[in-house]
Amino acid sequence: MLEAVELSKSYGAHQALHRLNLRIDPGEVYCLLGANGAGKTTTINLFLNFVEPTSGTATVNGLDVTKQALESKRHLAYIPETVMLYKNLTGLENLEYFAALSGLPAYSQAELLGFLQEAGLQAEAAHRRIGGYSKGMRQKVGISIALAKKAKALLLDEPTSGLDPKASNEFSELLKRLSDRGVAILMATHDLFRAKESGTRVGMMKHGRLMESLSTSDIGHADLEQLYLRHMHD
Repeated sequence: MLEAVELSKSYGAHQALHRLNLRIDPGEVYCLLGANGAGKTTTINLFLNFVEPTSGTATVNGLDVTKQALESKRHLAYIPETVMLYKNLTGLENLEYFAALSGLPAYSQAELLGFLQEAGLQAEAAHRRIGGYSKGMRQKVGISIALAKKAKALLLDEPTSGLDPKASNEFSELLKRLSDRGVAILMATHDLFRAKESGTRVGMMKHGRLMESLSTSDIGHADLEQLYLRHMHD
């Protein structure tokens, strides 16, 4: 579903990403771990075609994101660290607007409310303005947009940053439900605990290179932390 082949990105003499080879299949949750500047966000931006690769390819559902930009984006949903929504509109109105932007057939209000409910947003909150939402509530609207879009792949950049433990756990449960539906998920995060709990695989990135990739079922929390610290040590 998501695949990088020899994917690289340079800014002058600085190599932000070096020959990344990575495949994320339907139902997988792949967590990219690494310090700031490791190449995590660059990887996500390349899949989104926000920046063009220096070399190599990024594909979504077999579509080259640079050569088939519009077609590939139809299969994607993206949730950044801060979900950008219209604060003067309600959660329901935001969902309706962004679903329409995706070119989808018009949903009924009941269907839209169903997506919000499935994403874990309380029914009464759907009719309140986004300006009064917590970060966790805004992320649930973001997930509902992905559900309405029927996205086959979900890209996440530090989605649990700033969330309290309850909201962070709820977010992990949402990812599990999307994974069970066959959505391929790529998440950049600093949260080792959440990566272990939510991910099916984790990758360690450093200085633009993928240093190691492993299954979360093969490693415990403490060992994951030790492995991460060993890779991050200069």
